[in-house]
Amino acid sequence: MSRAGAAWTLRPDGIEIAVRVTPRASRDNFAAGTAEHFAARLAAAPVEGAANAALAPLVAKAFGVPKRAVTLIAGDTARLKRLAIAGDAHALAKIAASLYGREP
Repeated sequence: MSRAGAAWTLRPDGIEIAVRVTPRASRDNFAAGTAEHFAARLAAAPVEGAANAALAPLVAKAFGVPKRAVTLIAGDTARLKRLAIAGDAHALAKIAASLYGREP
């Protein structure tokens, strides 16, 4: 795995991202966060997996991939989560960089 930025890492089958989730927000939003993670605000409560279920479609939309391409790989019950996004790693890294307003 090559490091493209602290918030995301290139993988042979796509990228892996770190996301800090804030549940019970007024509306869903996915954007650049700190250098270490993206920020996701979710209207869903962190009850019975509702916030995790709302996160995948939000990330999929931001990266322009189908929902099935986004997989939670760590942080099931934590605020800081790691997700794998399947697809062309360089194209996904370019989208990640654009969310941060920079070139990959």
